Amino acid sequence: MIQFFYEDCDKEVSINEKELLKTTQLIDIEGFKKGELTVVFCSDAYLLTMNKQHLNHDYYTDIITFSYVEDGIISGDLFISVDRVFENAIHERVSKQKEMARVLIHGLLHLCGYNDKTKEESRVMRLKENQYLLMIGFT
Repeated sequence: MIQFFYEDCDKEVSINEKELLKTTQLIDIEGFKKGELTVVFCSDAYLLTMNKQHLNHDYYTDIITFSYVEDGIISGDLFISVDRVFENAIHERVSKQKEMARVLIHGLLHLCGYNDKTKEESRVMRLKENQYLLMIGFT
């Protein structure tokens, strides 16, 4: 089950939740079961505060993922900065919805055990993101 919430941002931020639900297909494909997933769309300021409080990082980011994975069941909380995602979409020249899907996929991949600390891990993560974006209909 996946639930969407909005914190410190306008709920009318043009996010197609129904389309984003398709991203969770990757959990099954990666060999896991779906548990409880919470996605919180928020502002840059809100996520920066969380980044400082929980991770001791003093910089903006597009997503913070808290994993509650247990026994092959993917559960977690994903906090996504709408401000950062929309700015990245402009920079990357893609639709806001596609960039939002990419970021959500990125967080789900973290829950499935993928990391992006090294150059090689980042490369694998980007390949997986692109694979799943294509699968759900983004070119």
